[in-house]
Amino acid sequence: MTLEGTNTWVLRAPGVEGCVVVDPGDDEIGHLERVAAQGPVALVLLTHRHHDHAGGAARFAELTGAPVRALDPSLVLGSEALGVGEVVAAAGVELRVVATPGHTSDSVSFLLDGPGAAQAVLTGDTVLGRGTTVIDHPDGKLGPYLDSLRRLADLAPGTAVLPGHGPELPDAPAVAAAYLAHREQRLDQVRDALTTLGSGATARQVVELVYADVDESLWPAAEWSVQAQLAYLRG
Repeated sequence: MTLEGTNTWVLRAPGVEGCVVVDPGDDEIGHLERVAAQGPVALVLLTHRHHDHAGGAARFAELTGAPVRALDPSLVLGSEALGVGEVVAAAGVELRVVATPGHTSDSVSFLLDGPGAAQAVLTGDTVLGRGTTVIDHPDGKLGPYLDSLRRLADLAPGTAVLPGHGPELPDAPAVAAAYLAHREQRLDQVRDALTTLGSGATARQVVELVYADVDESLWPAAEWSVQAQLAYLRG
């Protein structure tokens, strides 16, 4: 589910001592201490609530004294919730908060687009470095996720992707367009499955038909996404 693990991003402008940490990760003290050692932490940002991204945020705040900001107010420590469209400035970098719900309802991305900075977008689990994203139904929903992908597809060509899992990617619009095409293909497959199985088919029945060529260990994750697809098609 996490590929090689969850990516924690440490950002700072050249010559700046402090840093911004995006997604400190799970509550694993060895990892948190290594990240804290990267320099004085001015701010912690969370892309969404899942434990592998945010589970260690409270302990990390204790280690560093840095405030934690997220879209979900329940995750905020020592500051205030993020606002969509807000530009967060710290450690010499500027990050614009982009609403990208779908994987979860509180998912955001951060567009790095300050003076002298190479344009990049930190996508959390909205776009991965390899493979595709699970819709965490019922909190996550396919309709908003498709809108989020369209939002990323509208970014400037050459905007790099710094994902929550897997390697960096060179072009966010191209990846988002490929994700959209994949989702449309899956929706067509689910529509065909419902024609075969009947309109009242369960998500599990659809998975067994549509994902027959996928390792069965991945079927539970696929079932989450199919539940989201069925909700989208039925409603």
